[in-house]
Amino acid sequence: MSLSKRAAKAAEIAREPHLYKICEGCDSIVTQRVATCPSCHGYRFNPDPAAVVKQAEILGSREQTSVLTEDLL
Repeated sequence: MSLSKRAAKAAEIAREPHLYKICEGCDSIVTQRVATCPSCHGYRFNPDPAAVVKQAEILGSREQTSVLTEDLL
């Protein structure tokens, strides 16, 4: 995903942080409805909206470093 797309997604998350949570295993941002992280299969999350906004700003300002399922196809 390009940096501009990551920044746009981060801004979308920051507008409604209550819809998201942070995986405590890999620091990915996931939707509130997931029970396990699709990236690392972790099950512990930080739902604090302020933390979600801060993490979105961090992730939206740098290139992707994690490997996603679609990268392995």
